[in-house]
Amino acid sequence: MSEHSVVEAKNNLSDLIDRALKGEAVVITRHGKPMVELKALVSPGREITPEDIAWLSARRVPRRNSQMNSGELVSAMRDEDDERLLRR
Repeated sequence: MSEHSVVEAKNNLSDLIDRALKGEAVVITRHGKPMVELKALVSPGREITPEDIAWLSARRVPRRNSQMNSGELVSAMRDEDDERLLRR
């Protein structure tokens, strides 16, 4: 954990945010007393690896019909679902 006065935090805010995003506890003090802690709202994601891309490529679903626009595609998919339900 690192502690920084309000003046230090003001002058180094970008750096302190980066440190908090990396998981470091960053505390801002006023008159020597801890007042605020900076912390990331979401945990940072991980890097996408070539293995991730290969996994996605292997599971890629081919396009149904490149002549359809998005509305027509959604309608066709909905119709297929309706037909499947009727066959049950």
